Formats: sequence, C-alpha cells, structure tokens
Amino acid sequence: MRLRVFTEPQQGASYETLLRVAKAAEDLEFDAFYRSDHYLAMGDGDGLPGPTDAWITLAGLARETSRIRLGTLMSAATFRLPGPLAIQVAQVDAMSGGRVELGLGTGWFEQEHAAYGIPFPKEKFGRLEEQLEIVTGLWSTPYGERFGYDGRYYTLTDSPALPKPAQAKVPVLIGGHGRTRTPALAARFADEFNIPFASIQDSERQFARVRAAAAQAGRDEGEITLSNALVVCVGRDDAEVARRAAAIGRDVAELKENGLAGSPAEVVDKIGRYAQTGSSRIYLQLLDLSDLDHLQLVAEQVRPQLAS
Repeated sequence: MRLRVFTEPQQGASYETLLRVAKAAEDLEFDAFYRSDHYLAMGDGDGLPGPTDAWITLAGLARETSRIRLGTLMSAATFRLPGPLAIQVAQVDAMSGGRVELGLGTGWFEQEHAAYGIPFPKEKFGRLEEQLEIVTGLWSTPYGERFGYDGRYYTLTDSPALPKPAQAKVPVLIGGHGRTRTPALAARFADEFNIPFASIQDSERQFARVRAAAAQAGRDEGEITLSNALVVCVGRDDAEVARRAAAIGRDVAELKENGLAGSPAEVVDKIGRYAQTGSSRIYLQLLDLSDLDHLQLVAEQVRPQLAS
C-alpha cells in the first residue's frame, strides 16, 4: 500500500505553505504530493490568503523537489480548454523530470465558477470525455504528425501536438462515485481510478464496476490502479487524536467512521481493510497544513507497518 499526501489549498494556504508540506512529504519518503483544483473555500473557512492555481503551484514544486510525484485530485475540466491543459501538464512534467500525474474530473462546485467568472455548463460529462480524448490524443501523436479533433464541444485543426511530456505516458486518474458512465470512462482512459471519501463497502462496489467496465472494454483490469482518498487524523493517544480533530473542526467519532482516524494501530487496521478491496494507494487528506508532526507520525508509525 502506497501513501500519498493530498492537500486542499482552497481552504487556506499560500504557495510557501504548500512548498513546506511538499518538501516534508518528500523528505519523509511519501509516494506523492497532490493538491485539489479549486478556487473557493468550502464551508465556514475564509480561505485566506486566497486561492492558488493548481498547475502554477505544481510548476513551482516541480523545480523545488526532486523525487516526489506531483498531481491533481482532480483538475476541473471546466477550468481549462483541453489544448492549453495538455500544454500545461506536458510543460510541468518536463520541469519535474517526468514526475507529473493528471487527475481530471468534470468540475462540480458551481459557486467557485460564479465567483471567478468561469462558465458552468449544464452538460459536463460529455466535455470531460472530449477533454480526455484530446489531451491523451495530443500527447500520443507522433512527432512530425498532426492532430485534429471534431467534437460536439471542442474542435482542433492541424495541431502540431506539441510539446510532449517528459514521460512516455503521463498517468491519468479518473474518479468518482458514478455507477455507469464513470467506470466506463475509466476503462477507456484511466491508469488509476480513485474513489474519494468512500466507505470500505462502497469502495468495493465501485471497484467491481470499474473492473467489469474494463473487462467489457477488452482491457486487463490489472492495468488500472485502484485507490482511495480519505481524511487522516492520527495520534499517539486519544488526547492527540482529539486535538488534531478539533484543529480541523471535525468530530473524532465521525472521523473514525468516515476517514482514517485514531491510533497508528487503528489506522493500519483500517487501511488493511481497504487493501482487501483492491486499493493499493491511499491519498491522505491532510487538512491542517501547519501540523508537519502529523506527517512524521504517519511516516514513522503507520507506513512501516503497511510495508511489513
């Protein structure tokens, strides 16, 4: 089981804060540093000092880290046109020496679109499908050849399909809870399927749908990595767990039910149950970005037990 660090900067984080967390995650040998792609705080938070752009952030981190993989969970298809997105991701991949992964979703938070003048189309899933076709098509077009696309939402004419990513294949993540269209899309495009904030039972059911869709598409189900995203709140004792839960405005009992919370032993046990569903990566949603001791505790007392 691989552990990855997942941040939510729209809730309030500067680039300097994200850099500090990313460097700590790298030093502690976590597998990857991921961030959400949102422009507006959710809930009661003020989001100060204000939003940071996901791909600008990752470009900076690409130059200031050396090993850790970098990605989005998930970039919103509504935020960017597919051609410029393919260029952005390819460039950041080159800047990182080939460490980038692209999580791409429909976009869903209507308020942030209204707040920053971003169109929020009624039909989003079809746009996502076309974006995936275009982004992956641009990257896979051989040097010297041209790429064209005539879709319902996007048209590309005589594109040189440049630049190329540093990696031969940038991993593409697709995720969500949709029962039919989402697994089918994953079967076509995903290197990894992620289900966010789901129970063990719901994860098992959704992973089964993805496997079935892959088989129907004639694809080996083993080609698609399965993963979860879950809030993390670990403590050496009950008092430390309670302190960390209070710092993020959550109830300990609720976190134990819906996330990874409690002692290292409790968290290891629950991760083991997720592993039994086929999940091989956990994105640890770290909500208190000032608490780097939390990351160190996970690295020292949770991850080694998973490796054994």
